[in-house]
Amino acid sequence: MIKIIINWLALPYMYVSIAIVLFFLTIRSRKLWTGKAGGLLLLGSILFLAYSLTDEHFRGLVTRPDNVPIVMLLFAVGFFVWFALKQAHENDERVMQGKPLDEVAWKDKVFVWPNLVYTELICMVVATIVLVVWSIYIPAPLEQPANPSSSPNPSKAPWYFLGLQEMLVYFDPWIAGVLLPGFIILGLMATPYIDKNPKGNGYYTFKERKFAITIYLFGFSIMWVLLIINGTFLRGPNWNFFGPYEPWDIHKLVPLNNVNLSEFIYVKFLGTGLPKHWFFREIFGIALVVGYFAVGHWYLAKKLLKRFHDLMGPVRFHLMAFLLLVMVATIAKMYLRWTMNLKYIIGISEFFFNI
Repeated sequence: MIKIIINWLALPYMYVSIAIVLFFLTIRSRKLWTGKAGGLLLLGSILFLAYSLTDEHFRGLVTRPDNVPIVMLLFAVGFFVWFALKQAHENDERVMQGKPLDEVAWKDKVFVWPNLVYTELICMVVATIVLVVWSIYIPAPLEQPANPSSSPNPSKAPWYFLGLQEMLVYFDPWIAGVLLPGFIILGLMATPYIDKNPKGNGYYTFKERKFAITIYLFGFSIMWVLLIINGTFLRGPNWNFFGPYEPWDIHKLVPLNNVNLSEFIYVKFLGTGLPKHWFFREIFGIALVVGYFAVGHWYLAKKLLKRFHDLMGPVRFHLMAFLLLVMVATIAKMYLRWTMNLKYIIGISEFFFNI
């Protein structure tokens, strides 16, 4: 019964919703979970992993040679996020009590040479030994030479590209493979010029950089780490979703009646055929996208983030708002696909322009 419930919770719209709720709860209650509750959460994760390893399918999935590093990566990401927020919370408490920052109070400072260099050398030697032992006892997942007539099912990209491969399900290739990664790269490059707040440089804090830290962690954990988990452990044959305890049945058939927004409105709602001209056919989708960005910019500038608008100026603020709205729209589009089988909001196949 427990496995059935977990398989149901592993449906994408369920576990992503749970992850988003837990994310904001942990941000709001960071004082709780950066203390003893954080240790209990880690213990619960280890117990869950130990219980799940009793399942044959789950054990085979997480112990595959190419999946073992990803499991270790997930625990490492969770630990370092917890550790950073714990230090940030301690610094915030020290500031409230009128004490100096933890980084300022350090007295046992050492020189880079030779102390740090020696430490890095020892770590490098230890890491090399671990990798050599690992390569001996865990065989590399090498398969037969590539055969164009026999493709693996599922055919997956390397783990660091699984997020992009997952987005290809919900967006046109030019959006998932070019536009969205371009926004990520340009957004990261523009961040130092958009956010000129000097607070938080050189020391851990959360209260002084709430908005920046929250947005970054949301984009990293929800929109990247979750997509890697999704593509690694939940996507099976024919790129179907499978629960963590559900065997990968290659014959599993999932009917997908993917429809565009224009078909929802004209065919299902109005009961008529689609207009022949692309503009009239997609007028509702175009209006929705334009209205989303126009109203979104207005609401962020005048209501939700008015203080940032006044501090940053219109150019920097609206660039930040555009990137933020794109991130929210990406999540919204995925939900529409999961819940309504909505393929494209704007589908102009005549010009290969599909959103």
